[in-house]
Amino acid sequence: MKNAVKNSIWLLLFLLSASSVKATNEEGYKLPVVVIDGETYPYVYLAEIPVYAEIKFKNKKQEEFYWRTVRDVKKTLPYAKLAGRIMAETDQELRTIPGEKERKAFLKKKEKELFDQFEDELKKMTVSQGKMLIRLVDRECDKTTFEIIKDYRGGFSAFFWQSIAKLFGANLKSEYDGSDKDKIIERVITLVESGQL
Repeated sequence: MKNAVKNSIWLLLFLLSASSVKATNEEGYKLPVVVIDGETYPYVYLAEIPVYAEIKFKNKKQEEFYWRTVRDVKKTLPYAKLAGRIMAETDQELRTIPGEKERKAFLKKKEKELFDQFEDELKKMTVSQGKMLIRLVDRECDKTTFEIIKDYRGGFSAFFWQSIAKLFGANLKSEYDGSDKDKIIERVITLVESGQL
């Protein structure tokens, strides 16, 4: 019985690996293999798939909130990740610029490039997507949007944009907490990133 189970597992692994092989020539296929105790087996990397218990919604409003969160995460997560990469690249470039005047000119040029590239897309976001983006930027950059603006543009600009955000019910100082108040958002992100949503 143990051998039947073992053979079934190896057969499953073989079938999974066969579905992902690439032809190397006209005669056949090349499979990655691993040798264990003198036996050669196909080697397949299986991505980790997160599994959550099914959500039991208390009412229709809660279900609508969940699916709105899914929509907002799918729309804003790529922008938040991009913001993290751009911020890291910008910080690295700033370290190579010696003078304050040159740094300001560089930041002004970078800001114009980003506005030209993303302004139209970001204007199309809903207020809830804007709020989600603020939270996800904190998740990706480990800094609130307020802190980022303050670092690059100064305290006055950060205060100005915070005032504008408040008019729309947003807060640039919003922090992301995936282990507590943003637990549902973290779950959605995990499922989106694993291709399950």
